[in-house]
Amino acid sequence: MNQTELTELVMSLKDKNLTVAFAESCTGGLLASEFVKAKGSSDVLKGSLVVYQPEVKQKLLGVKKETLELYTAESQQVTNELVMGLKKLLDADISIATTGLAGPGGSETEEKPVGTTFVSFLYDGKAEEFREQFKGNTESVRKQIVDYIFQKLQGVLEQHYDR
Repeated sequence: MNQTELTELVMSLKDKNLTVAFAESCTGGLLASEFVKAKGSSDVLKGSLVVYQPEVKQKLLGVKKETLELYTAESQQVTNELVMGLKKLLDADISIATTGLAGPGGSETEEKPVGTTFVSFLYDGKAEEFREQFKGNTESVRKQIVDYIFQKLQGVLEQHYDR
């Protein structure tokens, strides 16, 4: 998403009096960093937490130790718990969480290779979850994840708030 499109997205959120919050793992703060480049972002972004290590996911956003042990830190189940904890903590209109394998290591397997990303949205009493596979080096994967989330956020606005 280019700068003009991102600004339009943020202004659309602002016009609808909607707030956003992020819980970031694999993006390491890039999601918030890119979001705040848009005009009007200070009226929309409630906050963003970088919850990289499992114990931080537990301590700050209430991810259960059992969930981490059973499914790994890079899983849809953990991402779902992150977004629920984020909603409880910051109470944004739209809460978004992401985990995944932007680079080698972690819980990488044949079924979950590097580039596998999990995203959860929580808004207006609805939850949506996504699993995507991105290709490239760590920096490229992170940028693709951020763009993907912005596109999904645009879709949420169009489908659920443009009525």
